[in-house]
Amino acid sequence: MTSVDQRPPATPPSPPAGRAPLLGGRIGSVEVLAVLLIALLIFREPIAAAISTPLLQTWTTVFVSVMVQAMPFLVFGVALSAVIAVFVPRSFWSKALPKHPALAVPVASCAGVVLPGCECGSVPIAGSLIRRGVTPAAALAFLLAAPAINPIVLTATAVAFPNNPEMVVARGVASVIVATVMGWLWLRLGKQEWIRLPHRPELDDLSRWRAFWAACRHDIVHAGGFLVLGAMAAATINVLVPESVLQAVADQPVLSVLALAALAVLLSICSEADAFVAASLSQFSLTARLAFLVVGPMVDLKLISMQAGVFGRRFAMRFAPATFVMAVLVAAGVGMVLL
Repeated sequence: MTSVDQRPPATPPSPPAGRAPLLGGRIGSVEVLAVLLIALLIFREPIAAAISTPLLQTWTTVFVSVMVQAMPFLVFGVALSAVIAVFVPRSFWSKALPKHPALAVPVASCAGVVLPGCECGSVPIAGSLIRRGVTPAAALAFLLAAPAINPIVLTATAVAFPNNPEMVVARGVASVIVATVMGWLWLRLGKQEWIRLPHRPELDDLSRWRAFWAACRHDIVHAGGFLVLGAMAAATINVLVPESVLQAVADQPVLSVLALAALAVLLSICSEADAFVAASLSQFSLTARLAFLVVGPMVDLKLISMQAGVFGRRFAMRFAPATFVMAVLVAAGVGMVLL
């Protein structure tokens, strides 16, 4: 008769006392944050002395102002993007937009008037529209038009230019024209492989609310990181551009339009606030300031960074320069007619 070994199975050895088991040896965000906090505590005095310099104070002010202006609208856009991705069925877009892509582009451009938000929120929304089956040309037209023609922006423009109500009309007309033309150009010249949407979490196996929060977390981390990089670049260039340069070109019509268009790209001001900055540049003509208002919501540093993060670098390298040229030309033309 054979005996049965009844010893309990061997258990894996426990880690030595005082040491926690490592999860794959990876360093996570909590560890990085802890190291940063410790470094700030150790080097608090030299850091405080460095920040107290006027140049860095200006840099910090610009960076914080861009982030404070943009972040609420980024969160709004991310939440709306998650709603589109999770709760809106694909069949809705086939009914809401014309089936012919060439007709869907102007409809999508005009649809931006009903959604309050800025360029920071329109980027994730456009990405979500493409994922839901909307033609990229229509989604890109919405991306360009929505930040410039929504009710909040148009109201802010009217308040900033109380003696020039034609600025509101000129801004709306020029922005819709640029968005529509760029959408049509994408239909003609764009290639699908230029758009590389980032990998999204698998949402099909989750409940709707879990999928909603998963989509929000993904977009906040992805788009928010590029927003920070764009804000840092805008603050850096802001403190390096001397004000005397603006004074030198203000009296030259062509250069003034180009200067304010370039300034709009560099400053990266949220579209809800850029009208007040444009109104303060009283030494420039209304046409030059219109170029500032048309270019800013469509092409700026933080927007280019976010487009590169959401759609890919190949897309941003082609789409942003083309949009800049088109926005300058259309703003100059509309300004000559309406202003």
